[in-house]
Amino acid sequence: NLKVMPKAKYNGDFAQIKEGLETTLFYLGEVITDIVQVSQGLANGNIVTTKTEYLGDFTNIQNALEVAVTKLAEATNQNKVQNWLKSGQTQLNEQIAGEQEIFSISEKIISFLTTYVDAQVGLFYILVKEDGQKYLQLTASYAYIDNNEIPNKVLLTKGLAGQAAMKKKIILRTQTIEECPALVSSGLTRSLPQHVILLPFLYENEVKGVIEIGSAIAMTDIQRDFLEQILSSIGIAVNTADSQTQMQTLLKQSQQQSEELTKKQKEMQQTNEELQSQSEEMQSQSEELQTQQEELKQTNEILEERTRGLEQQKTETQEKNQTLEINRIEMEKVQAEMEKTQAAIVLKAEELELASKYKSEFLANMSHELRTPLNSLLILAKLLVDNKPGTLNEKQIEYAKTINSAGNDLLTLINDILDLSKVEAGKIEVRWENISLPNLLTTIEQKFVPIANNKGLKFITTIDANVNPTLHTDSQRLKQVINNLLSNAFKFTSEGSIRITVKHPIEIPINIGGQQLELDKTIAISVIDSGIGIPKDKQQTIFEAFQQADGSTSRKYGGTGLGLSISRQLARLLGGELTLTSDEKGSIFTLYLPESVEVSTPIILTEEPLLSEGSFPLAKLKTSTKLTPIPDDRDDLKPGDKSILFVEDDRKFSKILMELASEKGFKHLLAEDGMTGVQLAEQYKPSVIVLDIGLPELNGWSVMERLKDNSETRHIPVHFMSASDQSMDAKKMGAIGYLLKPVSMEKLTDAFKQIEQFLASTVKNLLIVADVEVHRQKIIELVEEDGIKIQQELTVDSAFENLQVANYDCIIIDMDIENNSGSKLLEMMYRDRIHCQTPIIVYADRDLTTEEESLLMRYSDDILIKSVSSPARLLDEATLFLHQIEAKLPDNKRDMLHMVHDKEAILKNKKVLIVDDDVRNVFALATVLEENQMETDCAVNGQEGLELLEQHNDIVIVLMDIMMPEMDGYEAIREIRKQPKYRKLPIIALTAKAMKDDRAKCIEAGANDYLAKPVDADKLMSLMRVWLYR
Repeated sequence: NLKVMPKAKYNGDFAQIKEGLETTLFYLGEVITDIVQVSQGLANGNIVTTKTEYLGDFTNIQNALEVAVTKLAEATNQNKVQNWLKSGQTQLNEQIAGEQEIFSISEKIISFLTTYVDAQVGLFYILVKEDGQKYLQLTASYAYIDNNEIPNKVLLTKGLAGQAAMKKKIILRTQTIEECPALVSSGLTRSLPQHVILLPFLYENEVKGVIEIGSAIAMTDIQRDFLEQILSSIGIAVNTADSQTQMQTLLKQSQQQSEELTKKQKEMQQTNEELQSQSEEMQSQSEELQTQQEELKQTNEILEERTRGLEQQKTETQEKNQTLEINRIEMEKVQAEMEKTQAAIVLKAEELELASKYKSEFLANMSHELRTPLNSLLILAKLLVDNKPGTLNEKQIEYAKTINSAGNDLLTLINDILDLSKVEAGKIEVRWENISLPNLLTTIEQKFVPIANNKGLKFITTIDANVNPTLHTDSQRLKQVINNLLSNAFKFTSEGSIRITVKHPIEIPINIGGQQLELDKTIAISVIDSGIGIPKDKQQTIFEAFQQADGSTSRKYGGTGLGLSISRQLARLLGGELTLTSDEKGSIFTLYLPESVEVSTPIILTEEPLLSEGSFPLAKLKTSTKLTPIPDDRDDLKPGDKSILFVEDDRKFSKILMELASEKGFKHLLAEDGMTGVQLAEQYKPSVIVLDIGLPELNGWSVMERLKDNSETRHIPVHFMSASDQSMDAKKMGAIGYLLKPVSMEKLTDAFKQIEQFLASTVKNLLIVADVEVHRQKIIELVEEDGIKIQQELTVDSAFENLQVANYDCIIIDMDIENNSGSKLLEMMYRDRIHCQTPIIVYADRDLTTEEESLLMRYSDDILIKSVSSPARLLDEATLFLHQIEAKLPDNKRDMLHMVHDKEAILKNKKVLIVDDDVRNVFALATVLEENQMETDCAVNGQEGLELLEQHNDIVIVLMDIMMPEMDGYEAIREIRKQPKYRKLPIIALTAKAMKDDRAKCIEAGANDYLAKPVDADKLMSLMRVWLYR
């Protein structure tokens, strides 16, 4: 208790000490009392000031306390102001949300604004354009008494409202009481608004209207700031309402015009009917007049013939009536026949539609039945060919290769079956190339000799010595025809021999394509068998079976339903013809082909300017013919030279690129296909690579994947040039640029400038946004190297300010900065379109939530974003985007990168769930996976698969067949995805129904990817590596 004072009395100096002690205790008590009062006042939201006057050092305490109270009061007031502004904007947005008409939204806006800023009266004007003149139309008001002093229409050149609209500026006006035009009154009060503010609101810099608010007292700065801030929202809302009103008006006009048009059509139809009726009446009258004239003439000449004439007329009239009756009956018969024909046409259309449906179902089901066993055959044959245990001899491996080759041929035929529309439309693609006839026959022998031996038949192939061993044709289609003919021959021959002869024909029995081929430039490939033969009355129908109206065919070719008819069509497609000769026993099918076909060069029409005008037509003419390589600088390339590798198959464009590269001081290399591009990049390590996407052998995406997966080429910058716009995908793979064809010389020059600037930049700028010191230092230790300049930002706001003025080569954002505010920074960058082309790595040492993943997905089309959740992946992406040379990194970082890209480590000891009802497929797939050191669990239907998944929590990927009993693959995938813990579990769908929309159905059900049976083992393993790596 500081108020307790010493009671003893002292003298001399002790009396002064006592007096000083009492004064100190008094002021100390007052200070504590003031602090308690101020604290209680702040706790209750009130600002309390000290009332006691202090002396000496206590004055400093009083001053400090008052300064603290003042600053706290200012902060409190500022927060109240911001809350008031934001609350007002929120409430206004709620008022104007949704589809509203202009008068309704005007009423809501002026009522809200007037009351929110404590004003007394308000007017809302909308800008109207009518007959070439603009004026402001009063559409709503608040507390306004119409005394005819303020007009409802205001020209832009008249009045303060017109001036505000015309100048697009806010006008403040303080009036005297005599000037006040509007009287505000209620049942209890009357007031005059002396202070007026006029606010024009705009949309896309065009005035949409003016708000006029009057107040008895002057508005504060905060109220004016609020009104200025909400003008853009009002402009958008009014523009939207105006647009909706216009649309409704146009819709009503359109409906009205449609009704009027219908009405006029009915009136015209009625008029036409009346005219037709009048015409018939006039025709009848004309006929009657003519009859009367004839009767008068006859009366004048011979009165005696009157009776005979009348009788004759009566007879003629009866005959005419009979004729009319007959015509009416005939017309009714014709009408009945037409109705029957129409009904037959409708029935026929329904039958055709039903037949088409059955055909599609048949193709899909047959595909499944063929692909399911073929899947096992191809996978197991591939394992035998690989011979990893080394238990097979050369002959057995050769058998396995033959099995594999035959299986792939069968797969090709199945694909043709599924694309029957191409055959029907004559749109099968022909790839012209030079093939070796001896090699072709050797391949055929390898396939059919085992069949001949098994059936005890002789199989003989011969080529005449005078036949050119090289034939210019499509090898795949030629083999397809010969395989079909041989399949039929072996099917219908039980003893004797089957021969293939290749020679020049003695004569050509028919014209081919309307022309007679030259004997010495035509070869005849004959398949001769000693089988049952073909009767003469059926020799033509076997070729026409494909054309039957019900869609069925003689299934003489592997059960595909195409038969000999497709063989004849393919022969004609190759510029030749297929004929048949057969007596009572045996048959000879002869395929006549020209040794060489003149393939006309396609005419490419383009509206692009000529080369001299600065741009280049880049349409490509693909050909499989080997061309002479274009010379480049590979022989003159020395260490340290500035070099560029072009991977481009358009020769004209390649020459232009190389000439431009030489002008820029680059040594240039050229690869005309993807595989060669990869080889040259690995061999010469160019300074930069310019890559096309549509390449033969290996497309641009695969080339990029191989380059970035190789530690020797990963750092080489790649610039894409392609006719398809997929720039974001390319840059996510590490590309430094993307140019869309066709290109102009200016764009090419800019691209080379970009490449030169990139190569000249020896220091890469990296921004790290993280607030936790430990996280930030770990990231820095992971990515810090020579040649990398790191800028650190600790908050979202400071990072955003930095990004507005600085350029970076890569940005790393900690997703958990400021309590998971990393997404807020991305949203700000997306909103202002800042650094959209700069690679952004979002790092979180955890799994992202569903909301975070959805957010990243939403921004990924416009911002270059990669998300990672481990230090190794962070290092991998950072080195990719910063183009760091792996060989120059420390050993520990190289080890981390090797671990990320170790394909075998990704698969090793991982458990796979196989869900397939076919035991052969399960065995084949399990064998392949176990060969790659993976573990497997197997289920025969979807329900069993779900149960196994629940029992084994170490399953990391699922291979799901689609067609299964009890629960099919679609339903099983949906059931798996219903459980949150399996949301990220990779599921690869496998199906033998390789129809057009199967992939879309699988992905829609929840599968991550899709493979059609028969499954290619290498492709399956590659796909699994991709999804397990992710």
